[in-house]
Amino acid sequence: MPTNQPTRPTAKKKPQVTASPERRRELLDTAAEVFAAQGYNATTVRKIADAAGMLAGSLYYHFDSKESMLDEILSAFLTELWEGYDTVLAAGLGPRETIEALVTESFREIDRHRAAVAIYQKESRHLSAQPRFHYLSDSQVKFENAWLGTLERGVAAKVFRADLDIRLTYRFVRDTVWVAASWYRPGGQHSPEEIARQYLSMVLDGIAVRS
Repeated sequence: MPTNQPTRPTAKKKPQVTASPERRRELLDTAAEVFAAQGYNATTVRKIADAAGMLAGSLYYHFDSKESMLDEILSAFLTELWEGYDTVLAAGLGPRETIEALVTESFREIDRHRAAVAIYQKESRHLSAQPRFHYLSDSQVKFENAWLGTLERGVAAKVFRADLDIRLTYRFVRDTVWVAASWYRPGGQHSPEEIARQYLSMVLDGIAVRS
């Protein structure tokens, strides 16, 4: 039965702002730099907003938490890293050529995601204990298997020395390459490929003049 009661006005929802892909990328790049410089625990949404030149409340229109920002930063970096690594590993290259390609791809990733690499190095161990970031542990296992498998293949094929300590070699190469994120700056004197060539020369051929 109809009534003559006035219709109650519907409450208006708070408008949601959808950032363009370019703006979202800019915000994540800014957040990555702050995380890398100050550490995840010491970084607040306000600090990220200050660095981005906006109010902290405005940042919540785009991301629900700093955890969401970090998740997107790290997952984007690892997705791209593994696209490159998987291409190398599927190419059917010899052991030495595979190592060369993996090192080169690593430096390209440092060039593209320097801050994300720095965050990954500093934060992955304790972050991986959280369910949301368990993929960091999975990636580390996959990463280790790829490198150890290539080194073992090289020893078996007599491309690398028979007395090589595979795990020690892996750790040396891994740390030597990825620590470059602490000093590398995009657009510097040397391209990622040039730096990779120098590193590979030292790792594979040594620095002493052969007689």
